Amino acid sequence: MTSEADLTPARIVEELDRYVVGQRDAKRAVAVAMRNRWRRQQVEGDLRDEIAPKNIIMIGPTGVGKTEIARRLARLARAPFLKVEASKFTEVGYVGRDVDSIVRDLVEVSMKLVRDEEAGKVRPRAKDAAEERLLDLLLPRGGGRSFTDRPGEPSSGSGGGDATREKLRTMLREGKLDDREVEVELQDESNPLMSVLGGQPGIDESALSGLKEMMGSFGKKTKRQKMKVPAAWIALTGQEVEKLIDSESATREAVRRAEQAGIVFIDEIDKIATKADRGGADVSREGVQRDLLPIIEGSTVTTKYGPVRTDHVLFIAAGAFHMSKPSDLIPELQGRFPIRVELRPLTAEDFVRILTEPKNALTAQYAALLATEGVMIEWMPDAITELAAIAADVNRRTHDIGARRLHTVLERTLEDLMFAASDIGPQRIPITAAFVRERLSALVADEDLARYIL
Repeated sequence: MTSEADLTPARIVEELDRYVVGQRDAKRAVAVAMRNRWRRQQVEGDLRDEIAPKNIIMIGPTGVGKTEIARRLARLARAPFLKVEASKFTEVGYVGRDVDSIVRDLVEVSMKLVRDEEAGKVRPRAKDAAEERLLDLLLPRGGGRSFTDRPGEPSSGSGGGDATREKLRTMLREGKLDDREVEVELQDESNPLMSVLGGQPGIDESALSGLKEMMGSFGKKTKRQKMKVPAAWIALTGQEVEKLIDSESATREAVRRAEQAGIVFIDEIDKIATKADRGGADVSREGVQRDLLPIIEGSTVTTKYGPVRTDHVLFIAAGAFHMSKPSDLIPELQGRFPIRVELRPLTAEDFVRILTEPKNALTAQYAALLATEGVMIEWMPDAITELAAIAADVNRRTHDIGARRLHTVLERTLEDLMFAASDIGPQRIPITAAFVRERLSALVADEDLARYIL
């Protein structure tokens, strides 16, 4: 894995290029912001705490890569990353989610990240301990008959206990006991009250999880359940992992990582922008902006893991701003996003690159899906060009939804083949421009059909 010190801005842009086509300005902005976080950690003395992250607002139409850039950046840096939609929040006093839940959710993401890392470190030891517990279930140490004994055969507990245990261990590892059942004690997670509350509108799920933990701490119930040996091994390994993880240390690290390396991506921020001469629902939108201010500027939010400061959390906001402008945000919020990057609409040439260059290109995904049925498709260059031209043309004539148009176009192109792949048997099929035109030309020519189907 690449260490944080090796993630220079140029290296970050290079990694992002593998998944996102174009948008170099946005990539450079987020790469510099990420590198500045590492640079801040190298600064000594009190000045380190004074250096605040430079939040970014990305402006561009839907489907041009705003979310993907932020998501890939967080995965690259192995940092806690949370994506939220600004339109889902309501002003304090209204039914709905309050903005403090952003920080609580970020800490939950950080906690899972840290616990997964710690679990990876202790899993070999946990698996060994689970193996011993499983052997105890199959062959009790106190002697007597074991679960593996056959009727009419001498008891395995009578003499040579260690030798029998080792023989059983070998059989367990070789999978020869996979059809046996054992009775395992598991924690009972069922809670009727939580089930009722969980589906109610206006209930904050993060607060609900805290209530669930509080109620569970009064006395955790266990239940005995019969299961096959492989499933029992997995369940027992999970229990041993929980025992080996230092919960207090993991919690401290999760809070520290959320505070120092957390990234919050606020999508659809243009939906809470308001015009000065409008009222009604816009009043609530402006209230959400004012509630966001302290979180973005830096404040302390109480979570079930303790107080969390947001002074050094990086916020990346994004919006299409079709019906509004960034200047329609309240001035205080505009000032919290000093870096503005405009993402340009995608062209047919960009679509060609999107279909061929990225590691996870759509053409490769469809080829892999059909290959599972023995149908090998080969994308011809002229077919790629034709698909890109059709997607760009439909975007231009209807609504521009960026690269998301390619999903619709490819699905319509391969619809018949995807349906019949199970029946036609293994074969190789070239996808040519004529193949594409045959399936899409009628739809593209009829503007009404294109508007509703493509």
